[in-house]
Amino acid sequence: SACLWVNIEHRYSMLPGEHLLITMFPSPGLEGDGDLKFLLTGGTLVKVRSTSWQKSRYYKLQEDCKTMWHESRRTFKPKQTFSVEDIESLRHGRLSEGLQKYTHPSAEDRCFSILFKDHHKHLDLMAASAEDARRWVSGLEKLVSNMRSLSRQTKSEHWIFNCMRKADKNEDNKMTLKELKHFLRQINVEVDDTYAEELFKKCDKSKSGSLEGPEIKHYYDLLTHREEIDVMFKKYANSEGHMSARDLLTFLLTEQREQVGLGHAVTLINKYEMDETAKQTQHMTKDGFLMYMHHEDGAVLNPAHSAVHQDMGQPLNHYYISSSHNTYLTADQLKGPSSTEAYIRALMKGCRCVELDCWDGSSGEPVIYHGYTLTSKVLFRDVIKAIKDYAFKTSEYPVILSLENHCTVPQQKLMAHHMASILGEALVTTPVSSTMPTRFPSPEELKGKFLIKGKRLNKLNAVFSNNNSAEVDSVSEEDEAGDSKENGDKAKPKVQVSPKAKIQLAKELSDMVLYCRSVHFGGFEHAKDSQAFYEMSSLKESKAFSLADTSGPAFLHHNMDKLTRIYPAGSRTDSSNYNPVPMWNTGCQIVALNFQTTGKEMDLNQGRFLANGGCGYALKPEFQRDPSSQMNPSSLSKGPWLQKKMFHVMVISAQQLPKVNKEKHKSIVDPLVRVEVCGVDADNASKETNHIENNGFNPMWNESFRFLVHVPELAMVRFLVEDYDSTSQNDLVGQYCLPLTSVQNGYRHVPLLTKRGDVISSAGLFVHLMLLDTK
Repeated sequence: SACLWVNIEHRYSMLPGEHLLITMFPSPGLEGDGDLKFLLTGGTLVKVRSTSWQKSRYYKLQEDCKTMWHESRRTFKPKQTFSVEDIESLRHGRLSEGLQKYTHPSAEDRCFSILFKDHHKHLDLMAASAEDARRWVSGLEKLVSNMRSLSRQTKSEHWIFNCMRKADKNEDNKMTLKELKHFLRQINVEVDDTYAEELFKKCDKSKSGSLEGPEIKHYYDLLTHREEIDVMFKKYANSEGHMSARDLLTFLLTEQREQVGLGHAVTLINKYEMDETAKQTQHMTKDGFLMYMHHEDGAVLNPAHSAVHQDMGQPLNHYYISSSHNTYLTADQLKGPSSTEAYIRALMKGCRCVELDCWDGSSGEPVIYHGYTLTSKVLFRDVIKAIKDYAFKTSEYPVILSLENHCTVPQQKLMAHHMASILGEALVTTPVSSTMPTRFPSPEELKGKFLIKGKRLNKLNAVFSNNNSAEVDSVSEEDEAGDSKENGDKAKPKVQVSPKAKIQLAKELSDMVLYCRSVHFGGFEHAKDSQAFYEMSSLKESKAFSLADTSGPAFLHHNMDKLTRIYPAGSRTDSSNYNPVPMWNTGCQIVALNFQTTGKEMDLNQGRFLANGGCGYALKPEFQRDPSSQMNPSSLSKGPWLQKKMFHVMVISAQQLPKVNKEKHKSIVDPLVRVEVCGVDADNASKETNHIENNGFNPMWNESFRFLVHVPELAMVRFLVEDYDSTSQNDLVGQYCLPLTSVQNGYRHVPLLTKRGDVISSAGLFVHLMLLDTK
C-alpha cells in the first residue's frame, strides 16, 4: 500500500512502466523481466481478419502495465486500448479457426491469438518472427498470471489508482474538486456536492485548491475506511493495537469457528503480515489482518476444497461429472456458429464430458454441427485435435467424448482413424482390468484418458471371448433426435427416425466404445434385469424430471451402478438450460448443459464443480452410493441424508461493484443482495436485502437471514448482487455459487463473478455465515 502511494507521488520520476512494475510484480526477478520490457517497447503485429484483411498495427504495453495500446485507422478512434485483466487466455500458433483459414501453414510459429473474457471477442495476430511471437505470448502470459495472483486488496488499490489516473484529465498529478467528482463517478459512488466539497476541504491541508501526494493518500484512506473491519480488529487486538498470535487464535476460535491451534495463528501471521517488526514478535497489524481477510483463508470457500480433496478411487458412476451439451455451439442451435474454440472453453472450465454431433462432410471428411439447421460446420478432425491439446490443462481426470453419430460407414471409419491417430495411447480401447470388469474404473485409474460414449455392436464380454463381429452391422438408433420426436418436441428433430430405427455401424468405431455403451432406456426394472453396468442411457429433460417426480428412489438406485446422461429438450432452440439440481438430487452423473448460455443454471453448474479443485468430478454423498439407501429427494423421510442445519447469513457490505451501464457516464448502481439456497424441494429458498441508492463503491446493509436446510450435502448457496430497477428486471452485477458443505463459518469475503463466470477482480461481498445443527 505504501509502495503504491510512493508511485502516485513520484509517478513521472522513473522510467516508463517501472513504477507499477514494483507494485504489480512483488515476486523477485520480474521487475527487470526481458519479456515485459519487450512489451513496454512494443512493436508491429499483423492483425488478421480474413484472407484480404490483414493489416499492420503497432501494439504496446502502457506504463501502467495493465493496459495494451494499439493504433487504429478509425477516424474517431486512432488509438485503442484493452485491459490485460480482460484477457482470458493466449494461444501460440495457428490454433484459431481464423488463423487456420487465413494464414499459410509456414506462418505457424509467428501466429498467436488473444482470447478475451467476453467470449465473442478475440484477436488473431502474426508477428514478424517466431521469436517475437514467443516474446509477445510469454510476456502477456506473465502479466495475466501476475494479475490473477494479486490479492483482492492489491487489485483494489490498482483499480482505484487507475480510476484516479483517468480522473486526472490534465495529467498534472493533482486532483481538483471537479476531478474528484469525476473520480467518484468512476468508482461507482454518487455523493452530493456538499459532501464532496467537505471531503475535499478536509484533505486539502495546503489550501491550494487541489490535492496532491500525501493529501491524495489521506483522501484515499477516508474513502476506503472499512469500519466493519476496524470494529472486529479492535475487539481482539489486545496488544497495543496489534493482534498477538493468541489474540488471533481467539478470533479464529470464537468468530470463525475454526478448530485450530496456536501454530495455525502463527502461520497466518507469517503468511499475511507485511510489517517485519510485527512479524518477528508474532503480532498482526490491521494491514496484515485486512490482508488475511482478503486472501483464501478469509474467503467463503474452504481453502482445503480449492484443491482435489475427495476420494478419487471410487467407480466412475459415483461422481457428478461436469458435462456439456452441443459443445460445438457458441450461440443458439438453429443458426449459431460451430467452433473448436467452444470445446477449448468448455474443457478449460473443467468440463469432462463433451458432445460431438457427427455428420458426413461434403469433402469426404466427417463434420460436426447441429443437423438440419443453419449452424456452421467444423471438421471432426480439428475438434479431436483441439480436445487433445486442451483436455487436461485444467483437470487431469478423464474426458468422455459423447458421440451422436449420423455418418455413413466410410466416414465412421475416418472418425475412428482420427481418434486413434490423434488421441493415441490416451484413448481407452481395452478394459483397464485383464478380466471381465464388473464395475467402472475410477477417475484416478483413468487420469489423462479419453472414453468414448456411443453405440457398440456387441456386449463388452465379446472382447474376452474373441468374438469377432462382422465389419459392419446395424444397431438401434437411440440418439436425441428419436427421443425428441417420441416426446413430441415442437422443434424439428436432428434426424427424422424413431428410436427403433437401424443405422449401419462400422466395427472400427464400435470397438472404441467400452465403458459408455449407449442403449435405449426401457424402464428401471428392465435396466436392472438386462442392462450391464457399462450400458448407459440418455434421457431428455422432460422424461428425466418425470421419473424424478414419480420414481425418485428407483432413479437413485439405478444411478448407483449405472451412468445416466440428461440433456436439454430440442424445443430449447435458444440453447437455454434446465435446472440441473433436481437431476443431481437423483444421482444423475452426466447432467449436460449448454455451456455457451449464461444464467442461473450455469452458475449452479460452476458452483457444483467449484470444490474438489474444480477438477470436473464431485463425489456423490454416501446415501447416493449406498445400495441400502431409501432416500426419496421429493418426499423426505428419516435417514442419514436428513441432517437439519440452520444457515445464518448476515450480508454486511460490498466493495467496488462495477458499473452495469457503462454507456451512461453518470450511471451508478443501486445494489441489493439476494441469497439463494438450492437443493431438495424442501430446501429451496431465496431472500434479499433492501437496495441502496447510488453506491456501488462501499454499500452497507447489515441485514440477516436464516435458512432451514434439511439435506445440506445436496444444497448449494448462491450469492447475487443486482442493480435494482423499479420499472424493469434488475441487472446482474455479480454472482458466486458454491456447495453449502464448502462454506466457511464466520466473517468471510465472497468474490464476485460475471455472468460468464469470470472473476470481477476488485469487487466482493463481506458477510458473516454460520451453519449450525438444529433439532
